[in-house]
Amino acid sequence: MGVRRRLAGLLSEWRTGHLMVLLPLGLIVLISAVDISISPDIHLGPLLVVAPAVTPSFGGTRLTALIGVLALIAQAVIASLHGGLFTPNHEAQLAALAVVTGVVLAYTRIHERHGRELDRVRTVSDAVQRVMMRPLPDRAGPLRIATRYLAADDEANVGGDLYAAVRTPHATRLLIGDVRGKGLAAVGDAAALLGAFRELAHQHQDPARLADALEASYRRHLAELSDGGQDVQENFVTALVLDLPDDRPTARIADCGHPPPLLLTAAGAHPLPLRRTAPPLGMSALGPVDRRTEEFDFPPGSTLLLHTDGVTEARDADGTFYPLPARAASLPAGSPHALLDALRRDLLDHVGGRLQDDAAMIAVTRES
Repeated sequence: MGVRRRLAGLLSEWRTGHLMVLLPLGLIVLISAVDISISPDIHLGPLLVVAPAVTPSFGGTRLTALIGVLALIAQAVIASLHGGLFTPNHEAQLAALAVVTGVVLAYTRIHERHGRELDRVRTVSDAVQRVMMRPLPDRAGPLRIATRYLAADDEANVGGDLYAAVRTPHATRLLIGDVRGKGLAAVGDAAALLGAFRELAHQHQDPARLADALEASYRRHLAELSDGGQDVQENFVTALVLDLPDDRPTARIADCGHPPPLLLTAAGAHPLPLRRTAPPLGMSALGPVDRRTEEFDFPPGSTLLLHTDGVTEARDADGTFYPLPARAASLPAGSPHALLDALRRDLLDHVGGRLQDDAAMIAVTRES
């Protein structure tokens, strides 16, 4: 069974490398053939080290070891045809090839171990994301909903941006927010706010009062962190709290220092003119906060695009911000999912494939 597993592993690595494995094999054959055919005074055998050296770029430890063994066999064949296997020169070449192959194998094993550790980190990150930010429903009453999340950290699929939806008997309540900071350092604050929203959204119909309750809950969370010795003086969360009634084509919004949503209609994409922006959550200690709910038309067939500043503040190589309203209006939007897929591709193209901050988007289309 052990031999079968090793053969199966080797076969897997072989398939992974595809035709790339022909490169080191071809090098071994070519170098050996040329060395044997030319003058015995010219030694090309040391070049065989290239074969095991290039193998880790597409193969694993076992495949690298196999190529190293084949290179050693080729070196032995060359030695036997050029004066004997046990001459000092050929013994030195064989020893050097064995040592370099061993070093390459050690590097490959370390690289594979780090890869497995990174895979475990990503697995944990995926689990955290599923628990903390549950997938929003595709449908909620008269609404169709889609989300996309892009984390700034390579090792994480979750960070400081957050969103959630709660379904009540006659409405859908949404939260989108952005914790100060990015990546794993902001996960704790995001988790605390999401848990509070899922509980409090059933207790407050007015988005402004819901935001007040979230403020109180988040302040308690910060107090607990402070009691534990953490510096929370600069912790805050920008957020939008929305109430989307089933029976009225309107959107009721309380803004807590967050970028306004875009309303996409046949006429284009326009930010909602929010006029009663309150400070971010967590800043009530600086002074009284008067949050107000604003109501806007949300007609059937239109789409609300909620986003964090990781989208609008994304820059290209020239430092130009991503022009979200113009791009959202120009991209095809057959469905919320199609719109966000197109925006995600366009955004990553704009920044050259890597964001510097977490980014989240929610597209909500009203069907009736």
